[in-house]
Amino acid sequence: MNIRNSRTVVVSPAMTTYTILHSKEDRPVDDRMLSSGDRGGSTHKATDEPHWLLSSLPFISKLTMLAAARYVLILALSSAAHAKIDRHALVSRFNPVRTASSASTPMQVGNGHFAFGADVTGLQTFLPWATMSDWGWKNDSLPPGTTAADIAAYRGVVWDGVQYEFGGPEPMQQWLISNPNRVNLGRVGLLFLEENGKAANVTEEELDGKRQVLDLWTGTMTSTFQWAGEDITVQTVAAQESSAIAVTVTSALLQHKRLGIFLDFPWNDGSEKFEAPFVGVWNATSNHTTSLKTGGGLGQNVRAQISHTLVANTFFTSVGGGDDFKISRDSPEAHRYNVIPRNSRKTFAVTIQYAPQQGAALSTAADIGTESKQAWEDLWLNHGSVDVLSGSSDARAEELQRRIVLSQYLLRVNEAGDYPPQESGLVDNGWYGKFHMEMFFWHSAHWALWNNWDLLDRASSVYARFLPTAIERAQVQQGYPMGARWSKMTDPTGRSAPGEINELLIWEQPHPLVFAEYEYRATRSRATLEKWRDVVRATADWMAVYAKRNASTGFFDLGPPMYVVSEDTSPNATRNPAFELAYWRFGLDRASTWMDRLGEDVPELWTEVKDNLTPLPIEDGLYAVYEGIPSDFWDTPTFTNDHPALVGLYGWLPKTANVSVDMAKATAEKVWTSWNISNCWGWDFPMLAMSAARNGETEKAIEWLLHPLFEFDDVGMPVGGVRVPTPYFPGSGALLYAVAMMAEGWDGSAGDAPGFPRQGWEVRTEGMSKAM
Repeated sequence: MNIRNSRTVVVSPAMTTYTILHSKEDRPVDDRMLSSGDRGGSTHKATDEPHWLLSSLPFISKLTMLAAARYVLILALSSAAHAKIDRHALVSRFNPVRTASSASTPMQVGNGHFAFGADVTGLQTFLPWATMSDWGWKNDSLPPGTTAADIAAYRGVVWDGVQYEFGGPEPMQQWLISNPNRVNLGRVGLLFLEENGKAANVTEEELDGKRQVLDLWTGTMTSTFQWAGEDITVQTVAAQESSAIAVTVTSALLQHKRLGIFLDFPWNDGSEKFEAPFVGVWNATSNHTTSLKTGGGLGQNVRAQISHTLVANTFFTSVGGGDDFKISRDSPEAHRYNVIPRNSRKTFAVTIQYAPQQGAALSTAADIGTESKQAWEDLWLNHGSVDVLSGSSDARAEELQRRIVLSQYLLRVNEAGDYPPQESGLVDNGWYGKFHMEMFFWHSAHWALWNNWDLLDRASSVYARFLPTAIERAQVQQGYPMGARWSKMTDPTGRSAPGEINELLIWEQPHPLVFAEYEYRATRSRATLEKWRDVVRATADWMAVYAKRNASTGFFDLGPPMYVVSEDTSPNATRNPAFELAYWRFGLDRASTWMDRLGEDVPELWTEVKDNLTPLPIEDGLYAVYEGIPSDFWDTPTFTNDHPALVGLYGWLPKTANVSVDMAKATAEKVWTSWNISNCWGWDFPMLAMSAARNGETEKAIEWLLHPLFEFDDVGMPVGGVRVPTPYFPGSGALLYAVAMMAEGWDGSAGDAPGFPRQGWEVRTEGMSKAM
């Protein structure tokens, strides 16, 4: 009997866990006993006593004593191996610990809309890590001599009769690329004071006994150290319903007026494409203004409020919600404010909240702590869980489990907002803080497989919100007769940032059909069909009219002009790329099924296009990046140096009607040996792993997930590598998607954990859903 192939019946905490053993004499399990639920998963709720297991126990008496003992032993071992996951132990095992600040990444608390990065003091005392949000954006001043009308009138080049937003006049184009840009809302640090009350110039090296621990289960950061011979403890926690942190400082130094908190505010603008590891400029104090208000009328529990104005954009920082304090400004020329406790107690608690408007009430530090604990326990207890560690003998399981847990935490902190995340989440800025719609899949599709629908629903609604701008882009700007074209690089306005790649990339187009399909699988509801109807219809409409009938072949071509996933081919020479052809077929199939579910006719053009797409290009029996690519492209670094999307043909994507699984597998294996893997980054490695898993190369899948170039630092931040700054969160999202697929399976997969090797790995899942 193979214990690995037993099934686990996971029940509520108040119930019992049963393991049903499979053997040649195994009997059918009554449907009343096991129910997987609409969202799938390899865990099942027991709705009745497992009558087969219990009623079959008397047959043991008919066995020899030796056989009976062996049976009981196997039962015990199997039950232990498949017991309910101890989620608290699994998560807490990987609580990050630091004894010094990192120069590359902070430790963070947050809620998905808002995040606070800290150095080893639990605040931003020595390093100005960012405090960022999904709502904190600003516009820079217009270029000299430029008016708002000039910006609105910007137009780019016309290629083949299509109006694009690139190649237009400067400086309007660059202003549109870099605006709006995301703001670092401010800095909060620990203030050290001399005995005479003046600020002490203290360095991190002067602190003894530094230790910082992040409790993942509650979202609480606790930092301890000594200064001036006294212990200091700083506890930092983020609110879950507002953009606030609660800070509690405990030390005898407070009784002697030797500690406080300082607030500071940087200048932010769109002058730099990347701002990493720190965001904002701290010495351009004349470029922006701050002002302080104290007293009544500022909001419930608000004792002080600082307004911070950058150009025409004002943000408000409220302080209060705890103990009494006095606040003062360092100098009229600086934007630094000192908060000193009035009472001579050993504990000082305060809430600092950021908002785009005045009048918001402040929660107490205690209430924020409770709020955080409840939200994080909900994440860990009530959604998907994968345990690759507890029963595994493979030494690599520890590191894979660490990456899983820390990625879950960091994506909940950085990437659970109202808009798709930027590549670096809320840690620092890349591409001016804007987000990329083609990356939305890698950032966020994992939420569906882990059944975090409360989090995914926040941002996936962006398709409905951005639908008007996508329709305008397709039909008004670019002149297509119907449909909606989704942008690449954008911001909360939904406007596409000018750029050749931004305008010509197409693989973001089918993404909403993936999110819609996963939501329908989770709900099986008419409401979901209606919710996504307009987005599905407009998305597929544009996919159909974008494809052009080739008069010579009779097939429908994709491009030119266009950019492929790797963004490294000539747009005017790129026609019929393999991955995009497969994704187009997948998307039109999904959209057609959607209309069938609604009971509506499938547009004839959708069917005509999907059934007559140009066949995927082939060179020497393998799929090629695009039609007409030089036949020696496998040996040409120009074409094998970036995202290896060819492995996505069967791995990332399920089987599509226009892809040969055998040829896709052979192509993936060629990628393994011929691609410049040293230049791969982020989501490339989970994509490679998913391809290996679907093709039965499970050991190779693990190797890709733990590849030396796919790195995660001590707090779980995904390292950017040679291509982009750290962190690069599409790597984390892709890791969780790949792990979910490998552990829970995909449509048509067989057995438990089909993506993991049979030897050395014992994988358990709860509350997970299969990938397509």
